[in-house]
Amino acid sequence: MPIPSLITASASNNNTSTSVQHPVVAISTPPFEDGNQDDSKCKQQIKVQSNLVATNSMETELNFNTKQHVKPCRKTNNKVVLLHARREGEDKAVNINEDRLRPVCVGGLYAGSAFHGTQRCGTASYEVNVELLHVDMKESSLCGYLKINGLTSEFPELTTFFQAEIIGPRYSFHTRKWQADQQSDLLHWKRFPSFKPYVDTFNRDDFVYDYKANDDFIYMRWKETFLVPNHHVSAIHGASFAGFYYICYQRSTNSIRGFYFFRHHKDWFQELNLEHVPANQFGSFEFR
Repeated sequence: MPIPSLITASASNNNTSTSVQHPVVAISTPPFEDGNQDDSKCKQQIKVQSNLVATNSMETELNFNTKQHVKPCRKTNNKVVLLHARREGEDKAVNINEDRLRPVCVGGLYAGSAFHGTQRCGTASYEVNVELLHVDMKESSLCGYLKINGLTSEFPELTTFFQAEIIGPRYSFHTRKWQADQQSDLLHWKRFPSFKPYVDTFNRDDFVYDYKANDDFIYMRWKETFLVPNHHVSAIHGASFAGFYYICYQRSTNSIRGFYFFRHHKDWFQELNLEHVPANQFGSFEFR
């Protein structure tokens, strides 16, 4: 028996009734010829046609609900884009064109920036490459990859992922973790000549280092968190990333200087020196 080709549904909104007609596909059961037609083939055909009915009904219902329940955003010069095609309850449609995702570029500190240099440990020197993945001055953070060559025979090139704390209102010069104390902080920070004005004041409770946009020096702490690509490796024979780096970036020279600290290592003050690698690209860009 053929199924009617139109199904009528009603929706109520503010005590008014609206009738919506859902177009569907008519389903008819094919006749059996002399009782020999394959029953499973017939059932499969009916199932496929039933799915088409359900799909068409859902699409029509979605269009109906969208028109009835989604209020247009306020008019702007830009094309409005809604994040919600269908609203429920107190959900609000969001106009994503009103928010600008401003790029972050402070000198050589930007996503995709690369630095090259060396790290000295005693009398040995190792080649180091750093690639920045993300920079967020507003959140006082950045992250990237640090690659060091020749440190161990098992890993000729050792790559770690690191996260940085940028010194400012959010993070102070006091580390207070990673086995560092006030004395180790002072011994490492004062190795940067630019830190000299703060030697006698950074210990005060009311001292806050407020980085300005035109400041030449940016102080950071870099903490390696795991090995790349196998983040499950926590220990390496002949190497360790249990410590962290005291870092100073100088904008005028586009260079980074740092000192690695690990309390149980015999060689303190392992010095890191990096120079920015010029690239044929913009430091930042924005889609408008």
